[in-house]
Amino acid sequence: MTVSYPRLAARTVRFTLGIPRNITVSPDGRTVRFVRTPDGVTRTGQLWEYDVETGSETLLVDPAALLGADDEELSPEERARRERSREAAGGVVAYDVDATGRWLCFGLSGRLWATHLGARSTRELPAAGPVIDPRLDPTGRRIAYASGGALRVIGVDGADDRALAEPETPTQVWGQAEFIAAEEMDRFRGFWWSPDGNSLLVERYDENDVPVWHVADPANPDRPAAEQRYPAAGTPNADVTLWHVGLDGSRKEIEWDRETYEYLARVSWTEHGAPVLQVITRDQRRSLLLSVDVDSGATSQLAELADDAWVDLTVTPQFGPGGRLVWCDDMDDRRRLVVDSSPISDPRWQVRGIVGIFDDAVIATVSDEPTEVHVVRFGFDGSETVLTAGAGVHGAVVGGPTTVITRSSLASPTPEVLVHHEDTSASGAIRVVMQEPPFAPQVELVSLGERELRAAVLFPREHDGNPLPILMDPYGGPHAQRVMASARLFLEPQWLADQGFCVVVADGRGTGGRGHDWDRAILDSFAEVTLQDQVDAVAAVAERYGDRVDASRVGIMGWSYGGYLAALAVLARPDVFHAAVAGAPVTEWRLYDTCYTERYLGHPATQPEVYDRNSLLPLAEKLERPLMLIHGLADDNVVSAHTLRLSSALLAAGKPHTVLPLSGVTHMTPQETVAENLKLLQVQFLSEHLHR
Repeated sequence: MTVSYPRLAARTVRFTLGIPRNITVSPDGRTVRFVRTPDGVTRTGQLWEYDVETGSETLLVDPAALLGADDEELSPEERARRERSREAAGGVVAYDVDATGRWLCFGLSGRLWATHLGARSTRELPAAGPVIDPRLDPTGRRIAYASGGALRVIGVDGADDRALAEPETPTQVWGQAEFIAAEEMDRFRGFWWSPDGNSLLVERYDENDVPVWHVADPANPDRPAAEQRYPAAGTPNADVTLWHVGLDGSRKEIEWDRETYEYLARVSWTEHGAPVLQVITRDQRRSLLLSVDVDSGATSQLAELADDAWVDLTVTPQFGPGGRLVWCDDMDDRRRLVVDSSPISDPRWQVRGIVGIFDDAVIATVSDEPTEVHVVRFGFDGSETVLTAGAGVHGAVVGGPTTVITRSSLASPTPEVLVHHEDTSASGAIRVVMQEPPFAPQVELVSLGERELRAAVLFPREHDGNPLPILMDPYGGPHAQRVMASARLFLEPQWLADQGFCVVVADGRGTGGRGHDWDRAILDSFAEVTLQDQVDAVAAVAERYGDRVDASRVGIMGWSYGGYLAALAVLARPDVFHAAVAGAPVTEWRLYDTCYTERYLGHPATQPEVYDRNSLLPLAEKLERPLMLIHGLADDNVVSAHTLRLSSALLAAGKPHTVLPLSGVTHMTPQETVAENLKLLQVQFLSEHLHR
């Protein structure tokens, strides 16, 4: 039986299963370790080793062998953590290796496991579960992990399991990142080992003042609604503190001006210097890099960052070899790599991340063309070596003399994972076992309009030349590019195009990769700026492709911010957009979280007019085009109240519309049948209103 593309995409988690991930290289460069599922449709991650000299692969950890007939069980805390990180796989999804290269640890089904790498033997440790985020100390003697709100430690031999810090109230949690850090600041950790393995920096958060929301399951009225602490814009955040905790039971709070700098954004602790914190004000316009004296708990300022809009949180500032402080800052409209207050990356590069810091250089991922990502070595002597070539999206991991390069391009939906050893010139590739897609996207990357919006345009693979309706398929929100030189990203747009559309994915202002001013053009102006760029993209596509497209039939679809943008399009610009499907849309920004919303729109108490101007609810009476709203009722990120309130406003205005509630579905829709039928219903809705 032929499987539909939407079902196959759901089954393969958008064709990501079977691709090596979580790649690490041993300090001597001889071994590469990674997580990979056994094929392109099985969601259970296995742990593998690649021998650089021989090019052979060995299965190191197989969850099926460890669990036997038992099904994997996840605690509610682990499920929430995976929702924050958008983790859809199972089995081994993360692991940690100590600096000596002797031990590896991971959590599986809420239990703690340790692997002796020399003997390649794995055993379960008698930890107090359910285990969250286990990490080895650098010396390979102990493992710290979070469980039940406490931070605990256990020996790699399974001895001396004990709590180092335990909550004193039901709303306190030790050793985990709070909701805001994980959802909006890309900080998923809550504790950091000292280089000598004798103490840790540990986050404690207390949600006592955070409002309680209730996420109900209307399909099962016999079940009580789940209580959730949700820091909506303008309301209190969790109270976050940081502590130096010794294995001997000592404890010291780390001090900084928490009243002014409310968010703990980044933490590092390397062997090359004191711990480094990045803290940031609630309005996110000022940030400090702080050095920590762990004995006294005092902090001292290393650098100050300021911006009239907001300070970006990108790399983790840290001390490298020689005590050099490495971080990033925006200069000359570009994000520059900074070492001891001096930029070392050329202004033509937009720095995206740090791969590694070495005695004589920093290796980073960068862009000069926003649709591409390259790996560059920036020497402290001013030298620059580009390590990747050709249009594509590249990443890297370095260990000793070995560099692993990941590469995706428009040539094939299947990425490459290439391994190179400097000393021996040995090179090889780690296998990619993803499911082969049923077709290759025929995508054209273009620049549209006066702002040169980067866009992907796709026609049906067998287009007969007749004019097609235009289907805009944006995300369009801050710091989230979709238009990249990677074919796999355009499998679904190609399938949509094959249903009889010219599909356009356009990245507007704010989506990243284009510099400081591009990102900050959206300040206070989500609705006006991001919608205008989609309007301009439609006009440019109509002009560029002439009679191959029909600009009198334009649809738009999207999820999350893309859902907001889709609904906004038919509400505010019915002259351009003629039908929309809005999935999990934010309709009222006062219902979204503090950190994200206030970064771009300010505080609702001081800028209520900005929130009103960017809300969809006041526009309800203007609807004159077909609109389908879709929302998962179990969504704890964009709660279903967004769609329900917009639907109520539309009903009050007498405006017909369609609402599709998804019972038991969160912000992600991993269920095969749900994902398949959901996509088919969206296409059917758009076809009914755009095809004629």
